[in-house]
Amino acid sequence: MSGSGGTAGAGSAGQAAGGGEATGTDAVERARKAAGGLAGLSGFGNEHSSEAVPGALPSGRNAPQRAPLGLYAEQLSGTAFTEPRAHNHRSWLYRIRPSAAHPAYRRIGNGTLRGAPFTETEPDPNRRRWDPLPEPAPGTDFLAGLWTLGGNGDATQRVGMAIHLYAANAPMQDTVFGNADGELLIVPEDGGLLLRTEFGLLAARPGEVALVPRGVRFRVEPLDTAVRGYVCENYGRPFELPELGPIGANGLANARDFTAPVAAYEDVERPVRVVHKFCGNLWAAEYDHSPLDVVAWHGNHVPYVYDLRRFNVIGSISYDHPDPSIFTVLTSPSDTPGLAGVDFVVFAPRWLVGEDTFRPPYFHRNVMSEYMGLVQGAYDAKQAGKGGFVPGGGSLHNMMSAHGPDRTTYERASTAELKPQKVDDGLAFMFETRWPVTATAQAAGASHLQPDYDRVWQGLERHFRA
Repeated sequence: MSGSGGTAGAGSAGQAAGGGEATGTDAVERARKAAGGLAGLSGFGNEHSSEAVPGALPSGRNAPQRAPLGLYAEQLSGTAFTEPRAHNHRSWLYRIRPSAAHPAYRRIGNGTLRGAPFTETEPDPNRRRWDPLPEPAPGTDFLAGLWTLGGNGDATQRVGMAIHLYAANAPMQDTVFGNADGELLIVPEDGGLLLRTEFGLLAARPGEVALVPRGVRFRVEPLDTAVRGYVCENYGRPFELPELGPIGANGLANARDFTAPVAAYEDVERPVRVVHKFCGNLWAAEYDHSPLDVVAWHGNHVPYVYDLRRFNVIGSISYDHPDPSIFTVLTSPSDTPGLAGVDFVVFAPRWLVGEDTFRPPYFHRNVMSEYMGLVQGAYDAKQAGKGGFVPGGGSLHNMMSAHGPDRTTYERASTAELKPQKVDDGLAFMFETRWPVTATAQAAGASHLQPDYDRVWQGLERHFRA
Protein backbone atom coordinates (compact mmCIF):
# COMPACT_ATOMS: atom_id res chain seq x y z
CA MET A 1 0.00 0.00 0.00
CA SER A 2 1.45 3.34 -1.00
CA GLY A 3 1.05 6.80 0.45
CA SER A 4 2.15 8.75 3.48
CA GLY A 5 1.34 7.86 7.05
CA GLY A 6 1.44 11.48 8.19
CA THR A 7 3.36 13.05 11.03
CA ALA A 8 2.56 12.77 14.72
CA GLY A 9 4.48 13.32 17.91
CA ALA A 10 4.40 11.46 21.20
CA GLY A 11 7.15 13.23 23.06
CA SER A 12 9.95 11.88 25.18
CA ALA A 13 9.39 8.81 27.29
CA GLY A 14 11.98 10.23 29.68
CA GLN A 15 13.42 8.48 32.69
CA ALA A 16 10.17 6.69 33.56
CA ALA A 17 10.27 4.59 30.42
CA GLY A 18 13.51 2.89 31.32
CA GLY A 19 11.91 0.58 33.81
CA GLY A 20 13.54 1.82 37.04
CA GLU A 21 12.91 -0.43 39.98
CA ALA A 22 9.10 -0.64 39.76
CA THR A 23 7.76 -4.18 39.92
CA GLY A 24 4.49 -6.02 40.44
CA THR A 25 1.31 -4.00 40.44
CA ASP A 26 3.20 -0.69 40.16
CA ALA A 27 4.78 -1.84 36.88
CA VAL A 28 1.41 -3.01 35.56
CA GLU A 29 -0.25 0.29 36.40
CA ARG A 30 2.57 2.24 34.80
CA ALA A 31 2.29 0.13 31.63
CA ARG A 32 -1.49 0.55 31.54
CA LYS A 33 -1.12 4.31 31.89
CA ALA A 34 1.35 4.39 28.99
CA ALA A 35 -0.94 2.19 26.87
CA GLY A 36 -4.02 4.29 27.49
CA GLY A 37 -5.13 6.31 24.48
CA LEU A 38 -2.13 5.54 22.28
CA ALA A 39 -2.21 7.25 18.89
CA GLY A 40 -1.28 5.35 15.73
CA LEU A 41 -0.65 5.57 12.01
CA SER A 42 -3.05 3.69 9.74
CA GLY A 43 -2.12 1.40 6.85
CA PHE A 44 -0.13 -1.77 6.20
CA GLY A 45 3.02 -1.23 4.13
CA ASN A 46 2.64 2.55 4.06
CA GLU A 47 5.52 4.99 3.84
CA HIS A 48 4.82 6.33 7.31
CA SER A 49 6.58 9.24 8.99
CA SER A 50 6.52 10.50 12.56
CA GLU A 51 8.44 12.86 14.80
CA ALA A 52 8.25 13.20 18.57
CA VAL A 53 9.79 16.69 18.47
CA PRO A 54 8.80 19.17 15.75
CA GLY A 55 11.57 19.65 13.22
CA ALA A 56 13.33 16.34 13.99
CA LEU A 57 12.62 14.95 10.51
CA PRO A 58 14.90 16.37 7.79
CA SER A 59 13.14 17.83 4.78
CA GLY A 60 13.91 16.76 1.24
CA ARG A 61 16.72 14.33 2.05
CA ASN A 62 17.47 11.34 4.30
CA ALA A 63 21.02 12.06 5.47
CA PRO A 64 21.87 15.76 5.54
CA GLN A 65 25.37 16.83 6.52
CA ARG A 66 24.00 17.56 9.96
CA ALA A 67 20.71 15.96 10.94
CA PRO A 68 18.21 18.25 12.71
CA LEU A 69 18.42 18.79 16.47
CA GLY A 70 21.87 17.20 16.69
CA LEU A 71 20.46 13.73 15.90
CA TYR A 72 22.16 10.91 14.00
CA ALA A 73 20.63 9.62 10.74
CA GLU A 74 20.56 5.84 10.36
CA GLN A 75 18.89 3.48 7.90
CA LEU A 76 17.39 0.18 9.08
CA SER A 77 16.99 -2.21 6.14
CA GLY A 78 14.77 -5.28 6.46
CA THR A 79 15.47 -6.35 2.87
CA ALA A 80 18.38 -6.08 0.45
CA PHE A 81 18.94 -2.67 -1.11
CA THR A 82 18.21 -3.97 -4.59
CA GLU A 83 15.05 -5.97 -3.99
CA PRO A 84 12.07 -4.79 -6.09
CA ARG A 85 10.48 -1.59 -4.84
CA ALA A 86 7.21 -3.39 -4.02
CA HIS A 87 9.10 -5.77 -1.69
CA ASN A 88 11.68 -3.38 -0.26
CA HIS A 89 11.48 -2.69 3.47
CA ARG A 90 13.53 0.07 5.05
CA SER A 91 13.17 2.95 7.48
CA TRP A 92 15.26 6.01 8.30
CA LEU A 93 15.74 6.64 12.01
CA TYR A 94 16.86 9.91 13.61
CA ARG A 95 18.26 9.03 16.99
CA ILE A 96 20.15 10.52 19.93
CA ARG A 97 23.04 8.06 19.50
CA PRO A 98 23.81 5.83 16.52
CA SER A 99 23.28 2.09 16.93
CA ALA A 100 26.98 1.59 16.24
CA ALA A 101 27.86 3.07 19.64
CA HIS A 102 27.88 -0.07 21.75
CA PRO A 103 30.39 -2.47 23.35
CA ALA A 104 31.00 -6.04 22.21
CA TYR A 105 28.26 -8.65 22.57
CA ARG A 106 28.91 -11.76 24.61
CA ARG A 107 27.19 -15.11 24.34
CA ILE A 108 24.55 -15.80 26.99
CA GLY A 109 22.33 -18.79 27.70
CA ASN A 110 19.28 -19.41 25.53
CA GLY A 111 17.02 -20.56 28.35
CA THR A 112 13.99 -22.27 26.78
CA LEU A 113 14.39 -20.39 23.49
CA ARG A 114 15.58 -22.39 20.47
CA GLY A 115 16.36 -21.60 16.84
CA ALA A 116 16.56 -23.35 13.47
CA PRO A 117 17.85 -25.71 12.31
CA PHE A 118 15.97 -27.93 14.77
CA THR A 119 18.02 -31.09 15.28
CA GLU A 120 17.27 -32.14 18.88
CA THR A 121 14.63 -34.61 17.63
CA GLU A 122 13.68 -36.09 14.28
CA PRO A 123 10.62 -34.97 12.30
CA ASP A 124 7.57 -36.86 13.55
CA PRO A 125 4.35 -37.58 11.58
CA ASN A 126 2.29 -38.08 14.74
CA ARG A 127 -0.39 -35.59 15.66
CA ARG A 128 0.27 -33.73 18.90
CA ARG A 129 -1.64 -31.43 21.20
CA TRP A 130 -0.44 -29.45 24.21
CA ASP A 131 -2.23 -27.89 27.15
CA PRO A 132 -1.27 -24.29 28.06
CA LEU A 133 2.19 -23.57 29.42
CA PRO A 134 2.59 -24.03 33.18
CA GLU A 135 2.68 -20.91 35.34
CA PRO A 136 6.11 -19.25 35.17
CA ALA A 137 8.30 -18.63 38.18
CA PRO A 138 7.87 -15.21 39.83
CA GLY A 139 9.87 -12.48 38.11
CA THR A 140 9.73 -14.06 34.63
CA ASP A 141 9.68 -11.45 31.88
CA PHE A 142 8.65 -11.89 28.23
CA LEU A 143 12.14 -12.77 27.02
CA ALA A 144 12.82 -15.29 29.78
CA GLY A 145 9.33 -16.70 29.30
CA LEU A 146 9.78 -17.59 25.62
CA TRP A 147 9.46 -21.37 25.17
CA THR A 148 10.14 -22.90 21.75
CA LEU A 149 7.80 -25.64 20.54
CA GLY A 150 9.54 -26.30 17.23
CA GLY A 151 10.05 -25.10 13.69
CA ASN A 152 11.82 -25.68 10.41
CA GLY A 153 14.30 -24.23 7.95
CA ASP A 154 17.53 -22.49 8.87
CA ALA A 155 17.82 -19.08 10.49
CA THR A 156 21.27 -18.57 8.96
CA GLN A 157 19.78 -19.01 5.47
CA ARG A 158 16.69 -16.85 6.21
CA VAL A 159 14.24 -19.65 5.39
CA GLY A 160 11.60 -21.32 7.55
CA MET A 161 9.94 -20.44 10.82
CA ALA A 162 9.74 -21.19 14.53
CA ILE A 163 6.82 -21.53 16.92
CA HIS A 164 7.23 -20.14 20.41
CA LEU A 165 4.93 -19.66 23.37
CA TYR A 166 5.41 -17.21 26.22
CA ALA A 167 4.28 -16.92 29.81
CA ALA A 168 5.41 -13.96 31.91
CA ASN A 169 4.57 -11.99 35.03
CA ALA A 170 7.19 -9.21 35.10
CA PRO A 171 8.39 -6.37 32.84
CA MET A 172 11.67 -6.50 30.95
CA GLN A 173 13.54 -4.42 33.51
CA ASP A 174 16.16 -2.24 31.78
CA THR A 175 16.37 -4.87 29.03
CA VAL A 176 15.82 -4.45 25.30
CA PHE A 177 15.50 -7.28 22.76
CA GLY A 178 16.25 -7.40 19.04
CA ASN A 179 16.05 -10.31 16.60
CA ALA A 180 18.38 -10.53 13.60
CA ASP A 181 16.93 -13.91 12.61
CA GLY A 182 13.44 -12.83 11.61
CA GLU A 183 10.27 -10.94 12.37
CA LEU A 184 8.06 -11.80 15.32
CA LEU A 185 4.28 -12.13 15.15
CA ILE A 186 3.02 -11.97 18.74
CA VAL A 187 -0.45 -13.35 19.53
CA PRO A 188 -1.58 -12.52 23.11
CA GLU A 189 -3.97 -15.07 24.61
CA ASP A 190 -4.20 -14.12 28.28
CA GLY A 191 -3.41 -10.54 29.29
CA GLY A 192 -2.19 -7.61 27.24
CA LEU A 193 1.29 -6.37 26.34
CA LEU A 194 2.83 -2.93 26.02
CA LEU A 195 5.63 -2.92 23.42
CA ARG A 196 8.12 -0.08 23.69
CA THR A 197 9.88 -0.11 20.32
CA GLU A 198 12.41 2.04 18.52
CA PHE A 199 9.47 3.48 16.56
CA GLY A 200 7.20 4.20 19.53
CA LEU A 201 4.66 2.42 21.73
CA LEU A 202 2.13 -0.26 20.78
CA ALA A 203 -0.38 -2.12 22.94
CA ALA A 204 -1.61 -5.60 22.00
CA ARG A 205 -4.37 -7.34 23.90
CA PRO A 206 -6.06 -10.73 23.41
CA GLY A 207 -7.82 -10.60 20.05
CA GLU A 208 -5.05 -8.44 18.61
CA VAL A 209 -1.63 -9.32 17.18
CA ALA A 210 1.62 -7.37 17.12
CA LEU A 211 4.18 -7.63 14.32
CA VAL A 212 7.79 -6.67 15.16
CA PRO A 213 10.00 -6.59 12.04
CA ARG A 214 13.45 -8.14 11.81
CA GLY A 215 16.06 -6.12 13.68
CA VAL A 216 13.65 -3.75 15.44
CA ARG A 217 14.48 -3.46 19.13
CA PHE A 218 11.76 -3.47 21.75
CA ARG A 219 10.87 -4.09 25.38
CA VAL A 220 7.71 -5.79 26.66
CA GLU A 221 5.77 -4.76 29.75
CA PRO A 222 2.70 -6.76 30.86
CA LEU A 223 -0.63 -4.95 31.06
CA ASP A 224 -1.82 -7.59 33.52
CA THR A 225 -0.22 -9.38 36.46
CA ALA A 226 0.32 -12.50 34.30
CA VAL A 227 0.35 -12.79 30.51
CA ARG A 228 0.49 -15.68 28.07
CA GLY A 229 0.43 -16.16 24.32
CA TYR A 230 2.02 -17.39 21.11
CA VAL A 231 4.81 -16.16 18.82
CA CYS A 232 5.51 -17.01 15.18
CA GLU A 233 9.11 -16.25 14.21
CA ASN A 234 9.34 -15.84 10.45
CA TYR A 235 12.86 -16.29 9.06
CA GLY A 236 11.79 -15.80 5.44
CA ARG A 237 10.33 -12.99 3.37
CA PRO A 238 8.51 -10.39 5.47
CA PHE A 239 4.81 -10.95 6.02
CA GLU A 240 2.54 -9.25 3.51
CA LEU A 241 -1.16 -9.15 2.81
CA PRO A 242 -2.27 -12.04 0.57
CA GLU A 243 -3.43 -11.41 -2.98
CA LEU A 244 -7.22 -11.30 -3.25
CA GLY A 245 -7.60 -12.70 -6.78
CA PRO A 246 -11.26 -13.20 -7.76
CA ILE A 247 -12.37 -11.80 -4.38
CA GLY A 248 -11.65 -8.35 -5.79
CA ALA A 249 -10.27 -5.23 -4.17
CA ASN A 250 -11.65 -5.69 -0.65
CA GLY A 251 -11.91 -8.36 2.02
CA LEU A 252 -9.86 -10.43 4.45
CA ALA A 253 -7.46 -8.18 6.41
CA ASN A 254 -7.84 -4.59 5.23
CA ALA A 255 -4.64 -2.55 5.08
CA ARG A 256 -6.22 0.43 6.83
CA ASP A 257 -6.80 -1.61 10.01
CA PHE A 258 -3.09 -2.11 10.75
CA THR A 259 -1.71 0.51 13.14
CA ALA A 260 1.92 1.62 13.35
CA PRO A 261 3.21 3.64 16.33
CA VAL A 262 3.97 7.34 16.46
CA ALA A 263 7.46 8.35 17.46
CA ALA A 264 8.33 8.25 21.18
CA TYR A 265 11.84 8.07 22.54
CA GLU A 266 13.77 7.29 25.70
CA ASP A 267 16.55 9.64 26.74
CA VAL A 268 18.08 7.71 29.62
CA GLU A 269 21.72 7.35 30.64
CA ARG A 270 22.10 4.28 32.80
CA PRO A 271 23.06 0.65 32.10
CA VAL A 272 20.63 -1.10 29.74
CA ARG A 273 21.06 -4.75 28.78
CA VAL A 274 20.53 -5.28 25.05
CA VAL A 275 19.87 -8.90 24.06
CA HIS A 276 20.45 -9.77 20.42
CA LYS A 277 19.18 -13.01 18.83
CA PHE A 278 21.62 -14.03 16.11
CA CYS A 279 21.64 -17.33 14.19
CA GLY A 280 19.49 -19.02 16.82
CA ASN A 281 21.47 -17.95 19.88
CA LEU A 282 21.26 -15.09 22.35
CA TRP A 283 24.00 -12.50 22.80
CA ALA A 284 24.03 -9.52 25.16
CA ALA A 285 25.82 -6.22 25.61
CA GLU A 286 25.63 -3.66 28.41
CA TYR A 287 24.85 -0.25 26.92
CA ASP A 288 25.26 2.98 28.89
CA HIS A 289 21.98 4.28 27.40
CA SER A 290 18.68 3.06 26.03
CA PRO A 291 18.73 2.19 22.30
CA LEU A 292 15.05 3.17 22.14
CA ASP A 293 16.17 6.75 21.51
CA VAL A 294 14.66 7.39 18.06
CA VAL A 295 13.19 10.90 18.03
CA ALA A 296 11.84 10.75 14.46
CA TRP A 297 11.54 8.22 11.65
CA HIS A 298 10.07 7.54 8.23
CA GLY A 299 9.77 4.41 6.13
CA ASN A 300 7.87 1.13 5.79
CA HIS A 301 9.95 -1.24 7.95
CA VAL A 302 7.82 -0.62 11.02
CA PRO A 303 5.97 -2.56 13.73
CA TYR A 304 2.18 -2.93 13.63
CA VAL A 305 -0.80 -3.96 15.72
CA TYR A 306 -3.90 -5.52 14.11
CA ASP A 307 -7.28 -6.31 15.65
CA LEU A 308 -8.31 -9.79 14.46
CA ARG A 309 -11.96 -8.92 15.03
CA ARG A 310 -11.72 -6.57 12.05
CA PHE A 311 -10.94 -9.45 9.70
CA ASN A 312 -13.51 -9.39 6.89
CA VAL A 313 -14.42 -13.06 6.61
CA ILE A 314 -15.18 -14.38 3.13
CA GLY A 315 -17.10 -17.67 3.04
CA SER A 316 -19.57 -19.83 1.19
CA ILE A 317 -23.18 -18.70 0.80
CA SER A 318 -24.22 -21.77 -1.18
CA TYR A 319 -22.57 -25.09 -0.29
CA ASP A 320 -19.29 -26.65 0.92
CA HIS A 321 -16.78 -25.41 3.46
CA PRO A 322 -14.06 -23.37 1.68
CA ASP A 323 -10.38 -24.20 2.06
CA PRO A 324 -8.81 -22.57 5.16
CA SER A 325 -6.64 -20.36 2.92
CA ILE A 326 -9.70 -18.10 2.69
CA PHE A 327 -8.94 -17.06 6.29
CA THR A 328 -5.35 -15.90 5.64
CA VAL A 329 -4.41 -12.66 7.42
CA LEU A 330 -0.71 -12.47 6.47
CA THR A 331 1.55 -14.54 4.25
CA SER A 332 5.30 -14.91 3.78
CA PRO A 333 5.78 -15.93 0.12
CA SER A 334 8.35 -18.49 -0.96
CA ASP A 335 10.14 -19.02 -4.25
CA THR A 336 7.14 -21.06 -5.49
CA PRO A 337 4.06 -18.99 -6.45
CA GLY A 338 1.20 -19.71 -4.09
CA LEU A 339 3.34 -21.71 -1.64
CA ALA A 340 3.97 -19.83 1.58
CA GLY A 341 6.96 -20.13 3.84
CA VAL A 342 4.43 -19.40 6.57
CA ASP A 343 0.82 -18.19 6.61
CA PHE A 344 -1.01 -16.65 9.53
CA VAL A 345 -4.67 -17.72 9.43
CA VAL A 346 -7.50 -16.66 11.76
CA PHE A 347 -10.87 -18.31 12.37
CA ALA A 348 -12.82 -15.21 13.32
CA PRO A 349 -16.54 -14.85 14.13
CA ARG A 350 -18.67 -15.59 11.06
CA TRP A 351 -21.98 -16.90 9.78
CA LEU A 352 -22.36 -20.46 8.44
CA VAL A 353 -25.20 -20.87 5.95
CA GLY A 354 -24.03 -23.61 3.55
CA GLU A 355 -26.83 -25.90 2.36
CA ASP A 356 -26.37 -29.68 2.40
CA THR A 357 -22.92 -28.99 3.84
CA PHE A 358 -20.78 -30.42 6.60
CA ARG A 359 -19.98 -27.03 8.08
CA PRO A 360 -16.92 -27.58 10.30
CA PRO A 361 -13.54 -28.04 8.61
CA TYR A 362 -13.54 -31.28 6.64
CA PHE A 363 -11.26 -34.29 7.11
CA HIS A 364 -8.09 -33.75 5.14
CA ARG A 365 -4.41 -34.41 4.58
CA ASN A 366 -2.34 -31.45 3.53
CA VAL A 367 1.07 -30.78 1.99
CA MET A 368 1.36 -27.90 4.47
CA SER A 369 2.05 -28.35 8.20
CA GLU A 370 -0.36 -26.73 10.63
CA TYR A 371 0.04 -25.46 14.19
CA MET A 372 -3.25 -24.26 15.65
CA GLY A 373 -3.76 -22.17 18.77
CA LEU A 374 -6.81 -20.86 20.57
CA VAL A 375 -7.12 -17.32 21.92
CA GLN A 376 -10.56 -17.55 23.45
CA GLY A 377 -13.71 -19.66 23.62
CA ALA A 378 -13.92 -22.91 21.68
CA TYR A 379 -13.02 -23.99 18.15
CA ASP A 380 -15.91 -25.35 16.10
CA ALA A 381 -14.11 -28.58 15.11
CA LYS A 382 -12.68 -29.60 18.49
CA GLN A 383 -14.05 -30.55 21.87
CA ALA A 384 -13.33 -27.97 24.56
CA GLY A 385 -12.71 -28.40 28.27
CA LYS A 386 -10.18 -30.40 30.24
CA GLY A 387 -8.23 -32.75 27.99
CA GLY A 388 -9.51 -30.94 24.90
CA PHE A 389 -8.52 -27.93 22.82
CA VAL A 390 -8.40 -25.01 25.24
CA PRO A 391 -7.20 -21.37 25.12
CA GLY A 392 -3.43 -21.25 25.49
CA GLY A 393 -3.04 -24.77 24.15
CA GLY A 394 -2.11 -25.85 20.65
CA SER A 395 -2.08 -28.73 18.19
CA LEU A 396 0.44 -29.74 15.54
CA HIS A 397 -0.52 -31.64 12.39
CA ASN A 398 2.51 -32.11 10.17
CA MET A 399 2.32 -32.53 6.41
CA MET A 400 0.10 -35.40 5.21
CA SER A 401 -0.94 -36.23 8.78
CA ALA A 402 -4.66 -36.93 8.59
CA HIS A 403 -6.81 -34.70 10.76
CA GLY A 404 -10.18 -33.01 10.95
CA PRO A 405 -13.15 -32.76 13.30
CA ASP A 406 -13.11 -35.01 16.33
CA ARG A 407 -15.74 -37.70 16.80
CA THR A 408 -18.03 -35.56 18.95
CA THR A 409 -17.97 -32.70 16.44
CA TYR A 410 -18.57 -35.02 13.49
CA GLU A 411 -21.56 -36.67 15.09
CA ARG A 412 -23.09 -33.32 15.99
CA ALA A 413 -22.42 -31.55 12.68
CA SER A 414 -23.44 -34.44 10.41
CA THR A 415 -26.92 -34.55 11.94
CA ALA A 416 -27.50 -30.86 12.75
CA GLU A 417 -30.41 -28.86 11.41
CA LEU A 418 -28.87 -26.66 8.72
CA LYS A 419 -30.24 -23.28 9.64
CA PRO A 420 -28.07 -20.11 9.59
CA GLN A 421 -25.56 -20.35 12.42
CA LYS A 422 -23.40 -17.60 13.96
CA VAL A 423 -19.96 -18.83 15.06
CA ASP A 424 -18.89 -16.16 17.51
CA ASP A 425 -17.89 -17.95 20.71
CA GLY A 426 -14.22 -18.50 19.89
CA LEU A 427 -11.14 -17.09 18.22
CA ALA A 428 -8.64 -19.61 16.86
CA PHE A 429 -5.65 -19.17 14.56
CA MET A 430 -3.14 -21.22 12.62
CA PHE A 431 0.55 -20.93 11.72
CA GLU A 432 0.76 -22.88 8.45
CA THR A 433 4.12 -23.67 6.85
CA ARG A 434 5.47 -25.40 3.74
CA TRP A 435 7.84 -27.69 5.68
CA PRO A 436 7.33 -30.14 8.55
CA VAL A 437 7.65 -28.69 12.04
CA THR A 438 10.26 -30.53 14.09
CA ALA A 439 9.46 -30.33 17.79
CA THR A 440 12.11 -29.35 20.29
CA ALA A 441 13.11 -31.91 22.92
CA GLN A 442 11.36 -29.84 25.58
CA ALA A 443 8.12 -29.85 23.57
CA ALA A 444 8.29 -33.56 22.71
CA GLY A 445 8.75 -34.43 26.39
CA ALA A 446 6.67 -31.69 27.99
CA SER A 447 4.49 -32.44 30.98
CA HIS A 448 1.65 -30.51 29.34
CA LEU A 449 1.77 -32.61 26.14
CA GLN A 450 -1.50 -34.53 25.94
CA PRO A 451 -0.51 -38.24 25.81
CA ASP A 452 -3.65 -39.57 24.11
CA TYR A 453 -4.55 -36.97 21.48
CA ASP A 454 -5.32 -39.69 18.90
CA ARG A 455 -8.30 -40.84 20.95
CA VAL A 456 -10.42 -37.88 19.77
CA TRP A 457 -10.91 -39.71 16.46
CA GLN A 458 -11.61 -43.09 18.01
CA GLY A 459 -15.19 -44.34 17.78
CA LEU A 460 -15.90 -42.93 14.32
CA GLU A 461 -18.27 -45.63 13.19
CA ARG A 462 -18.59 -47.46 9.91
CA HIS A 463 -21.71 -46.27 8.08
CA PHE A 464 -21.01 -47.72 4.63
CA ARG A 465 -23.80 -49.68 2.96
CA ALA A 466 -23.22 -51.21 -0.44
